[in-house]
Amino acid sequence: MDINKNISNPIRRRFSRFTNTDHFFAALSIFAVLLIAGCGGPSADSNQNLASAEIVCDEDNGGITLPDGFCASVVVDSLGPARHIAVAPNGDIYVKTRSEEGGVAALRDTTGDFKADIIERFSDMTPMRGGILWETGMAIHDGYIWASNTESVYRWPMPEDGSLVPEGEPEIVVTGFPEQQSHDSKSIAFDDNGYLYVNVGAPSNACQQEPRTPGSMGEDPCSQLERQAGIWRFHADSLGQTQQDDGMHYAIGIRNVVGLDWNHEDNALYVMQHGRDQLNTLWPDLYTEKDNAELPAEEMLRLTEGANAGWPYCYYDWQQEEKVLSPEYGGDGEEVGRCSEFLDPVVAFPGHWAPNVLLFYTGQHFPGHYQGGAFIAFHGSWNRAPLPQRGYRVSFVPFENGSPAGDYETFADGFAGVDPIPSPGVAEHRPMGLAIAPDGALYISDSVKGRIWRVVYTGESE
Repeated sequence: MDINKNISNPIRRRFSRFTNTDHFFAALSIFAVLLIAGCGGPSADSNQNLASAEIVCDEDNGGITLPDGFCASVVVDSLGPARHIAVAPNGDIYVKTRSEEGGVAALRDTTGDFKADIIERFSDMTPMRGGILWETGMAIHDGYIWASNTESVYRWPMPEDGSLVPEGEPEIVVTGFPEQQSHDSKSIAFDDNGYLYVNVGAPSNACQQEPRTPGSMGEDPCSQLERQAGIWRFHADSLGQTQQDDGMHYAIGIRNVVGLDWNHEDNALYVMQHGRDQLNTLWPDLYTEKDNAELPAEEMLRLTEGANAGWPYCYYDWQQEEKVLSPEYGGDGEEVGRCSEFLDPVVAFPGHWAPNVLLFYTGQHFPGHYQGGAFIAFHGSWNRAPLPQRGYRVSFVPFENGSPAGDYETFADGFAGVDPIPSPGVAEHRPMGLAIAPDGALYISDSVKGRIWRVVYTGESE
């Protein structure tokens, strides 16, 4: 028996010098006595840490900054543009990429240093755009590897017999979504009752009669709300479903969602809406360049069946803390009008930060402040000029009893490598995906070069 493979990683590290079971259990007994007696042993809080993630840190945290008590190491570098990410129960990592080699990269660490030394690629499920496979959605759920593209949601059974990559073609779970060019990624989430949730983004900025044309009024009613601009619900255990025949229009009036997750404590779906663009460009008499940079809010929405968040008729102004009428529908930046009827966000962020992942922390490794809270990966803005670009960070919202319980915080920063950020093209990295490992570590993926970080809690703070 290999003792080192049958004990928790931190204890394995501490006792790896013992080479037989008698020596090991003798040492473990002494260690336990010291803990009980309190003779210089770790505190109760650090006992919890010893039972979770092993502490492996790069000297510079892989180029990012973290709160006191946390550190990071680079799992893999230059994987290629990485999107969403998931970690299997055995620690294998699956990453959606935009690559000519295959839409999913599978990573495995065989040496115990949390560096990926085996990388395999699979899946050609996405139509090519510009010579690359266009992929986003990624999940591990109920014994399957789940993925999505612009057209479908599909899955493979988890590999068996130690294999890293699943065999054969995937099972098609849902298809039949409208063809569109804008906001076409089908991000996915699951609840505790056997349902799958799929974002179907709006194919426009603000449902104008003449898209992105100055002064063009909006369609009223907006025809895009029929099959797009919302969240659709399906059965997670049924194959061959289509949006029109089998989908339930769960929530509407949502411009585009790339990040969504089920809050198990609150028993509700939470999503991060990408706010609209070009207020000043399209309506220069009503909005300044500064307004254009800061508005509207990026919204965290708590959705229940039948919710309506008001797009395209309204947007949320985080400075006024009010949902106001869009200029395409007669608004002037202050009028509320029909917007009083629609769902307000539970948390609002400044404009154009581009929230591409929402992830509730369900691990046990991070301190209590983070338990049940929400991490958001902000991919970063492109349209705040002449102001510097913003976002390019991972933020955190504390939750208590399933609801937001404080202001949002910056958790991980420095991805761009420059400050201020004049344009997206100069950013060295942009955070895109988040995942929780079985040991409670947090993984972050980068969409520029494909770097992946593993973040752990050290138990040390200044």
